[in-house]
Amino acid sequence: GQGGGGAMESAAKGGYVLANLAEVVERVLGFLPTKALLRAACVCRLWRECARRTLRTRQRIAWVSALEPGPAENHALVRALARELEKVHVLPQTVLYVADAETFSGHEECHEQKKARKRNSKETALALEKLLPKRCQVLGLVTPGIVVTPMGSSSNQPQEIEEGEAGFALLFPKIDGVKIHTFHFSKDVKNRVFDESKFAEAGLKNNPDLRVVLLFGYNSWKTGATRFLHQIVNPLNEKSIILAGGQVESFTSLTSENNHAQPGDACGVVGLAFSGPQIQSATVLLDQDVADERTAEAAMQRLKAANIPEHNTIGFMFACVGRGYRHYKTKRNMEADAFRKFFPNVPLFGFFGHGEIGCDRIVTGNFVLRECNDIKDDLLHGYTTVMTLIHLGSTK
Repeated sequence: GQGGGGAMESAAKGGYVLANLAEVVERVLGFLPTKALLRAACVCRLWRECARRTLRTRQRIAWVSALEPGPAENHALVRALARELEKVHVLPQTVLYVADAETFSGHEECHEQKKARKRNSKETALALEKLLPKRCQVLGLVTPGIVVTPMGSSSNQPQEIEEGEAGFALLFPKIDGVKIHTFHFSKDVKNRVFDESKFAEAGLKNNPDLRVVLLFGYNSWKTGATRFLHQIVNPLNEKSIILAGGQVESFTSLTSENNHAQPGDACGVVGLAFSGPQIQSATVLLDQDVADERTAEAAMQRLKAANIPEHNTIGFMFACVGRGYRHYKTKRNMEADAFRKFFPNVPLFGFFGHGEIGCDRIVTGNFVLRECNDIKDDLLHGYTTVMTLIHLGSTK
């Protein structure tokens, strides 16, 4: 019976260690994905403190990619998120998800499809939101095509998916020194003039730490939509702010205290604002003349010249539906490949949409790349691609 006693004794020692030694507990909890970590935090006060400290150190952005079609009843992104949230090591505080319009909204008029997919974008959006933490702010967009880096490594080859089911969810944890918030302006039928005090409320004015604004116009085919977009974009068009984005099919989620659902037929702008002195960013515009590998790579060279640090950085690509493989004469994935060649470890996300927002501009400290003789940059384009880097500071 000697062995049994020894085993009990060492189990008791192990129990003592796990109940009293914070550094051991923290080391062990460090291996757990966030959901398991939150469950472990319920064990006792020591574990709760250790779990809290562990979570605070997890400030790297994570993402979930959906590249394979799901079963007809739910979108691939819903399935991927349900599965992957069990494994991620961050607690999402802000989530930006983008899914393809064709299958997300289920309104395809496609004749080859034997039975129309019975999907409703509201239900799909709710299913996605349900998976995320209650206090998380979520912005969900639906677009004609998707640009996504497969999960697993930042250096995976980004994919341009111009048709078929696809999507991604970017999970931003709480990051020291960085504030990310969502905003929404919808066109008021009664007022032709946009009330600019709404900018300040949304943290887009009188905010010296504002560095990057990602803007997405929706229902852009509506009368007055372009004029409204100009009313939003022009006042924000300042040299010290990076503006980038595009026109999407629609937005399906916008959860945060101050964003209320709008009538479905309104047009407007939703977006994410990134504030914080440590944020660095750069953006370049690939215009219509960029039509082969050489010119696409030359544009990436301009982006590379901004010298944005590559760790803890994400890339965004906002392209026109008219570009992609049709524009590059059947060569697929041209722009994403060019990006990967110059930025081997930066994950790239984005979409094909109905118009692009952006210009060539770099913000690192107070350095600005290009002065344009006091003429405001034109920010609204068609048939172009906007490539943007956002660096969220150095991680511990």
